[in-house]
Amino acid sequence: MQQGNGEAMGDSFGALRLLHDDVWHHSLPALGEALGVDLAPLPISLKVLLENLLRHEDGVTVTREDVAALAHWPQPAALGREVSFHPARVLMPDSSGVALLVDLAAMRDAMVARGRDPRRVNPVVPTDLVIDHSVRTDFSGTADALSRNLSAELERNRERFGIVRWAMSQFSNFSVVPPGNGIVHQVNIERFAKVVVCDEKHGRRLAYPDSLVGMDSHTPMVNGLGVFGWGVGGIEAATAIFGQPVGLPTPRVVGCRLVGAPSVGVMCTDIVLALTKFLRGSDVLAAVVEFCGPALDSLSLPDRATIANMAAEYGATMGFFPVDGETLAYLRQTGRDPAQIDLVERYAKAQGMWRDAEPAFQSMLEFDLRDVEPCLAGPSRPESLVPVAGAPQRFREAFAALGAGEAVAPQVASMQRPLQHGDIAIAAIASCTNTANPHQMIAAGLLARNALARGLRSKPWIKTSFSPGSRVVPAMLTKAGLTQALDALGFQVAGFGCMSCGSGAGALAEHVSAEIAAQKIVAAGVISSNRNFDGRLHASVRGTFLASPPLVVAYAIAGSILHDLTRDPLGVGSDGRPVTLADIWPSDADIRACLEGALTPDLYHAAYETYVDPGAGWTDIPYAQTPVFPWSPDSMFLRRPPFLDDMVDAQAPIHGARMLLMLGDNVNTDHISPGGSIPPETDAGRYLAENGVPPNRFGTYIGRRANHDVMIRGTFANLRLRNELTPEREGGFTRHRPSGELLTVFEAAERYRAEGCACIVVAGVNYGCGSSRDWAAKGASMLGVRIVIAESFERIHRSNLVGMGVLPLQFQPGQSRRSLGLTGEETFDLPDIAGALAPGAMVTARINRASGVSETISLISRVDTRREADWVRSGGVLPYVLKGLDAA
Repeated sequence: MQQGNGEAMGDSFGALRLLHDDVWHHSLPALGEALGVDLAPLPISLKVLLENLLRHEDGVTVTREDVAALAHWPQPAALGREVSFHPARVLMPDSSGVALLVDLAAMRDAMVARGRDPRRVNPVVPTDLVIDHSVRTDFSGTADALSRNLSAELERNRERFGIVRWAMSQFSNFSVVPPGNGIVHQVNIERFAKVVVCDEKHGRRLAYPDSLVGMDSHTPMVNGLGVFGWGVGGIEAATAIFGQPVGLPTPRVVGCRLVGAPSVGVMCTDIVLALTKFLRGSDVLAAVVEFCGPALDSLSLPDRATIANMAAEYGATMGFFPVDGETLAYLRQTGRDPAQIDLVERYAKAQGMWRDAEPAFQSMLEFDLRDVEPCLAGPSRPESLVPVAGAPQRFREAFAALGAGEAVAPQVASMQRPLQHGDIAIAAIASCTNTANPHQMIAAGLLARNALARGLRSKPWIKTSFSPGSRVVPAMLTKAGLTQALDALGFQVAGFGCMSCGSGAGALAEHVSAEIAAQKIVAAGVISSNRNFDGRLHASVRGTFLASPPLVVAYAIAGSILHDLTRDPLGVGSDGRPVTLADIWPSDADIRACLEGALTPDLYHAAYETYVDPGAGWTDIPYAQTPVFPWSPDSMFLRRPPFLDDMVDAQAPIHGARMLLMLGDNVNTDHISPGGSIPPETDAGRYLAENGVPPNRFGTYIGRRANHDVMIRGTFANLRLRNELTPEREGGFTRHRPSGELLTVFEAAERYRAEGCACIVVAGVNYGCGSSRDWAAKGASMLGVRIVIAESFERIHRSNLVGMGVLPLQFQPGQSRRSLGLTGEETFDLPDIAGALAPGAMVTARINRASGVSETISLISRVDTRREADWVRSGGVLPYVLKGLDAA
């Protein structure tokens, strides 16, 4: 192997070697030789990280010692060591991406104020924005639903998309996939992901692993291809965009050996839901789960991507699969260039990143696919697994307090009847998680065809919809001859975006929502999604169940979650006989045969060689072509954010802080910062009305994320939030102290601000789980929250809090709000905030009770890295980055 001149690239180990032809790489075998260590047993995910360190070794950001320590993993010097990871690219959906563009525009304003060139604020690494979260299911179940929803999206977001068009004209290293083309993670695996990149670096062609950070918690979907990447908030992504490394402790890697083969009729959704429950109970929080074992031979690449997609749901940073022959087959299937596929194979084998012998993990779990049965998850958490037969009882038990405990299953033949508990209001085939899996989509189409042939129809009160993650999916179904059957059951394509999966289910039929409200019906939703948190799908839906696409179709026909689909009929056929799920469920052989003829590379070429033009509604959007964005003082969509104005001293001691909220376990970012429709009776709704926006134009919180005045009022405003300071009132309310007055969270925060009183939030375990929603941290910061104290934090939200200068502190084991007897009447003193910025430091807090008694406790700082400490000292990521740009 020829060796190159490593000095120009900071290669102190002499590991820069020729791969083939004129393509070079930083060789891990050569590094192993230089260090006298066998790297073969290293988990493949860590090999990717090790190559990243080796390639970026500069003696400052990445030192020789950093490289050597990781190479000797799992020796103590490697475990928990803070390292600097340089992602190759950044990926973002518009839900978080537009808000980041607004932040970047504000940073350009700040550069002008400093007398500097605003164009210095520009992405350094390739950054892709996919517009996928803005479309809503306003129309469904009709042939024109797709065009009408796209038109409504463009009209509703015309002003908001203006800053996207401005950014396209002003930023280099920045590209946009326009509306109507797909969901970010599906586009990523089908188009963007290279697996191995080959670029010009320092005068030579250099090959290295594809990697990224994505501004959405389901970014790990690309781990299914062996691509190293995970989800971050837009706050943290801002550093990566400017070429700064992402600081992280060396990740804990947990091996998960998959064995056995799934039973006939089991879908990959069933597997991932069962895995989610299993891994949630196996302590993989913030770990990299690396899959291995003989069962990988029976998992297609889309199956792996489905499993990796839900890493956030099982609590992991990544769900990583190694590169192997199936990876190459998928790259061929999706129309990648043969030379690129050859490069992937050569590189992976040369670097020991090809799936071969099982790596040596610190800990190993084993999961048998033979144990998986058809199932759902619900009614409010993705890890709440339930067999199909157990769904009716699960629903009754969950909502017994609302009167559904004794609810009985209705007659399936009834197409017109009063609604009752357990009736399904929404049935949606949605999300990249499952629509990127062709096997499951063909299964749904075949089941629809079989149901139609027997004379079955969806129940008329159900809002049915189909929102695939790429244009390949409906093209495949059409080629297979299955589109007509899905259309006949109400599953016409409604749009290419997140839609019902991303809080964009749209309104129910007016008579349905009115009957649910008037009769206090506990309605259900069934969706092939990855999340089902309280209030996420629709305000009228109390319980949401995650299910595979064919099961979504089946439940739309049955009409109620109270039917046991393993034994009860779905309906009565045209011959007058009952039809069961088993009667119409397609065989695995039929699915495979149909798939082989319908899924061809030309479908991917057609979808991605030229993106579909959304039309004049997109191309005619007016936008400025100046380096500085022209803010309109009248805009209710785009407001210059205040995050660089009048920053508080993040290290100032805290005295007399009040508890703004006291929350329980598993409070998710939807609870903290909802994404759905803005109700008129909320603070955000009143604000919009006062500024001349009619209620039918309020839109969603996602659509208004570039207006901080809306978002601060929407923080902790979820209709299903439970604040333990106001147990008698559901929603965004709290109790002001010492007055005792019941106020909205926003009203109380404003009063505390006027009183000069800092706020804290106290919570239970797994605080901030769910979406990588940076407004959950931005909103808390704007409300005056200086500190969040929880029993544990979900990874992304903890990082987002730090990125906004909010200090996350963790109770010590055995300590909690309950053990301390907190009531909300206390005040809190934290005199040494500066000392809390040392990673893992113990932080002294004094609790002053209403009785006059004080108690001192020690909390654990969850500022986890030195770089995060710098963020907090600077007042957050944006000031930190701006300071660096100003000094450059």
